[in-house]
Amino acid sequence: MSVKVEKTENTNEVKLSFEIEAEKFDEAMKKVYLKTAKYFNVPGFRKGKAPMQMVEKQYGASIFYEDTFNELVPEIYDEAIKANNVEAVSRPQIDIQQMEKGKNLIFTAIVQVIPEVKLGKYKGIELNKIEYNVSDEDIEHELGHMQEKNSRIVTVEDRPVEPKDITVIDFEAFDGGKAEKHELEIGSNTFIPGFEDQIIGMRIEEEKDINVKFPEEYFSKDLAGKDATFKVKLHEIKKKELPELDDEFAKDVSEFDTLEELKNSIKEKIQTENDSRAKYETEESAIKAVCENTAIDIPSAMIDNEIENMIQDVKTRLSYQGLSIEQYLKMINKTEADMRNEFKEQAERSVKSRLVLDAIAKAEKLENSEEEIAEKIKEMAENYGKKEEELLKNEQLKNYLEENMKTEKAIKFIVENAKIK
Repeated sequence: MSVKVEKTENTNEVKLSFEIEAEKFDEAMKKVYLKTAKYFNVPGFRKGKAPMQMVEKQYGASIFYEDTFNELVPEIYDEAIKANNVEAVSRPQIDIQQMEKGKNLIFTAIVQVIPEVKLGKYKGIELNKIEYNVSDEDIEHELGHMQEKNSRIVTVEDRPVEPKDITVIDFEAFDGGKAEKHELEIGSNTFIPGFEDQIIGMRIEEEKDINVKFPEEYFSKDLAGKDATFKVKLHEIKKKELPELDDEFAKDVSEFDTLEELKNSIKEKIQTENDSRAKYETEESAIKAVCENTAIDIPSAMIDNEIENMIQDVKTRLSYQGLSIEQYLKMINKTEADMRNEFKEQAERSVKSRLVLDAIAKAEKLENSEEEIAEKIKEMAENYGKKEEELLKNEQLKNYLEENMKTEKAIKFIVENAKIK
């Protein structure tokens, strides 16, 4: 068998030319015959019992060619790209020049490969310092959520509706639709703009016509921009009664004895979240800067594969909500082609980032030690309730972790060597 590898006139594309001995092809044909003999009817023989030469005489030897090619070639192709260090990123385009019993199998396979990355400046890039400090408003906001969570609902009878009240209403729409004893929080903005504002000032058992205009961008085109009147009757007014913010509150809702200790804990928590946000945004800014300094001709197959992964991710997330991709696309009035086109720019950025970071890891010889990999495996085992030995046997997982860890090291390297001002 011979294999010749050469670049094509297209960037990031190679052609592998194969010639496989006739003996190997014929031997593979025999294997295919043994697997498929049960499907052939030949006069004078029970079904599946006709000799190979009789099947060939009845149907022609070419009946076995396609299956023989699929039987023989995949393993040979995989071995060839490994032996010749061809980093394929697309399925091969096969062109068969000769395929016939008793003759050498001759074909070519054209495949896209990982592009060469000529790194631009990645050491000493300039970045703006990103930091988010915790304000008193942030702490008060979080305390407000805790108050809301620990509030109690009380009935109000001696005054009209005020903002933030919870009302219980009947309403009848202009088109005949209606609801009874519907709870509506004033200020929640769950109804058409202007509806909730007109509830303010109503008293218990009062009836009122509420006039509104549907938004121009309303989801129902029949109603968009149109005026409408709702007949409303108010039955109840309720409000949330918030607990006092004091030491007793802190004791009730946390492990702390004083409100000051609770505030300090909230500040630490928010600051940790802010630091993580700042770290992520700094890293994203660093990656973007390095990518802008690097020109890469990315093979179309890599972008297509990334888009496909993004589509599959959308399908998975939709399935958790009980939706199919078809249902979702119908809801947003788009086609899958529209979605793929919208994902293209993001896919290009994602692929380029990976290629650049991989190139930096190689240039700086950023490797992972066995101890580091073992530690990451141990961490995963603890997080997912698995046995370390089980995960260590998973070579695919180990390879994924190793590449991911190299990427993290490359990002860390860029940031640590950046000029942050």
